[in-house]
Order: sequence, then C-alpha cells, then structure tokens
Amino acid sequence: MRKIFILVAAAAALTTAACNTIAGAGRDTQAVGGAVEEAAEDAAN
Repeated sequence: MRKIFILVAAAAALTTAACNTIAGAGRDTQAVGGAVEEAAEDAAN
C-alpha cells in the first residue's frame, strides 16, 4: 500500500511540474510572436 501511495505522489508531482513547464513555454512562445510582429510592423513603416 505504501508503494502505491509513493507512486501516486510521484506521478502527481511530475504532472504538476509538466503543466507548469508547458504553460511557461506557451508564454515564451507568445512573447516571441509578439516581438516578431512588432519588428514586421516597424519594417513595413
């Protein structure tokens, strides 16, 4: 029973860490997209 609890706790921790990493990567990608868009607008003007 103790092994199952440890496995479930480890899986929950990994899942939480993965969600935070994916969310951070999404924000970084969005920031890069905004910078590229601004650079394109500046070049067009």
